[in-house]
Amino acid sequence: MGRGDAGHQPVGTRAGPHYHPPVRSFLLLVLVACKVKEPPPIRERWTDDFERDSLGGNYYATGDGYKVAQGALSATGAKNHPLWMRPKLPHDVRIEFDAWSTDARGDIKVEVFGDGRSYDPDGNRYNPTGYEIIFGGWNNTMSLIGRLDEHDSKSPNDRRTRVVANQRYHWSIERRGRLIRWSIDGKEFLKLDDPQPLEGAGHEYFGFNNWESDTWFDNLVIQPL
Repeated sequence: MGRGDAGHQPVGTRAGPHYHPPVRSFLLLVLVACKVKEPPPIRERWTDDFERDSLGGNYYATGDGYKVAQGALSATGAKNHPLWMRPKLPHDVRIEFDAWSTDARGDIKVEVFGDGRSYDPDGNRYNPTGYEIIFGGWNNTMSLIGRLDEHDSKSPNDRRTRVVANQRYHWSIERRGRLIRWSIDGKEFLKLDDPQPLEGAGHEYFGFNNWESDTWFDNLVIQPL
């Protein structure tokens, strides 16, 4: 809606739109309807089995590439636009889920303790706001836990293990204090002892992420510790 005629305004003031009472009431209703209520933080066991037809209100999609299909979450071609969970994580927490890729390139990835909003704006280099956890990245050549940087070669990493296409893996990501442990199928895979843990405002959310490969997630369980 445009502004009023500024030519008839006193010096030093700005013209604004003039709404009749019914219009003002309508706009107020629109604003109230558009404001999404923030869900409460996770304080007890939280689960999602994706047995529905849409992403649902507990997620914030920063781009395309995500859908619920066949009782699981599909992520493909998202170009580092995470699908963030809206409820905040507790500091000490265990996050479990099943994950697999139908693609020989692997590249199964999530982000923990991020800001719940950020994404890759230009398809060049993504700078996570949390810990980026990648299984079989870079054409299935490396896995890592990246703190604020998914390209940091000094991050805890594994260059031997490969994602097997269509094989389902059970992930567990756990933080207690400053230690993050990542286990796959019940065996510890990588860990990060962070002397300056990412915590507080800007580091409270979990997100599924994806670049190009066809990846899937299911049976999400979040347990405060």
